[in-house]
This record gives sequence, structure tokens and C-alpha cells, in this order.
Amino acid sequence: MPQETAVIIGAGDALGSAIARRFAREGYFVCLARRTPEKLAALVEGIQSAGGNARAFGVDARKEDQVVEFFAQVEREIGPVAIVVFNIGANVQFLLVETDAQKYFKVWEMCAFAGFLTAREAAKVMLPRGRGSLIFTGATASVRGGKHYAAFSGGKHALRALAQSTARELGPQGIHVAHLVIDGSIDTEFIRTLFPERYELKSLDGILNPDHIAENYLFLHQQPRDAWTFEMDVRPYLEAW
Repeated sequence: MPQETAVIIGAGDALGSAIARRFAREGYFVCLARRTPEKLAALVEGIQSAGGNARAFGVDARKEDQVVEFFAQVEREIGPVAIVVFNIGANVQFLLVETDAQKYFKVWEMCAFAGFLTAREAAKVMLPRGRGSLIFTGATASVRGGKHYAAFSGGKHALRALAQSTARELGPQGIHVAHLVIDGSIDTEFIRTLFPERYELKSLDGILNPDHIAENYLFLHQQPRDAWTFEMDVRPYLEAW
């Protein structure tokens, strides 16, 4: 019997990698999608060295033909898709007057349009089986627009609306759709390098550990359908909100 797969769209170096490792430990064949699959080599090797199964795919999630072929290839060559995580970030900030059309459109494509393509193709393969999970990674910007974040907030608000619509449509058909709001800084090289004062909070558990966040994705996927969660938010205890 083919091994069930966990698809991670936007398998970055921090949270995406942590989610992939967690589902691999749970026994899923992890399919990792990123525009540059070479950057996934270390993650794939680490999962395999730990006894798991993983494969990297080069996918630009903004391109319809690539997303369609990716899901078809996973189903054809590896196994049925059981869980899909849409984890593309696009966290950028610009002054409103410096946000040109190209910047805004690119962020919208990454956050919202790529999320739509992922949701549609996930639904196509899950609905005939009447089961599966689709989890969208959100951010503070999903629920509250901040200054200098017109593009990012717009994209993340749109993704949250997509998640809500998708949940209402697919939930009664057995597909669990969830939106996870990450409210706070994650322990990444980006934060360590550019925001050292914030990174110092790590010693106080004041920034988010990617492995701890990843546990919530597995929890959502494993929830019984008589007690599904649509939206969950996670933040460090020190985070103001």
C-alpha cells in the first residue's frame, strides 16, 4: 500500500523544515516544494538519516501549471496526499509611497494566489477520498494590518479569507481546513542577524521555537472531526498582543 504523504509548500529553513521533520517522524512521506530544490538537500538528507522518507521538488507555487503537475506527480509516484501545509511567507515591509505595483502584486501572488492554487489542487485529490487536512500558515498581519506592511497585510488577509471560504466548503465533505496565526518572532537566522536585541529573548523563551510550532500542525491534523479547530494562534508568553 502506498505511503501517505505530507506536502509542505514553502519548505523554508526554519518553520517549514520543522514541520517536515515532525511529519516524517510520524511516518509520512514528506514532499517538499520550493522554487530552488537544491536548498532542500540538507533537509532531505537529515530526514532520511533519521529513518524518514522525503523528496524535494522544484515548484514555483505562483505558477498554475507547476502546482497542478506537482500534485499529480506526488499522487502518481509517491502516494496519496493526506496533509498539505501552505507555508509561504513573503514577509516584507515598505513605506506605502514606496510600494510600487510590482512589489504589491508579487507579495499578493506569494501569499494569496499561490494559496488558492494549492488549496484547489489539494481539494481535487482529497475530496474523492473524503479525508485530509489543509493547513495555512498565517501571521499577525493576517488579522491586524501594521504600518509599512500594506502589501504583506493585504496578502495575508486574503489568505485568511481563502482559508475561511475553503473550510466552509470542504469541511462538510470531510476535509479539515485550518489557519494557524504565528504571532511573534521565530528563532531564525534572519531574526538573529537583523534583530539581535529581539533574539536575546531566546534565553527567556521569548521567541518561537520552530519545533514547538510544528507540534501544532500535527495536532490540528490529528484532531477528530467532531472537534475540529479552524483557527489557532501561537505566541511567546512575552509577546504583547
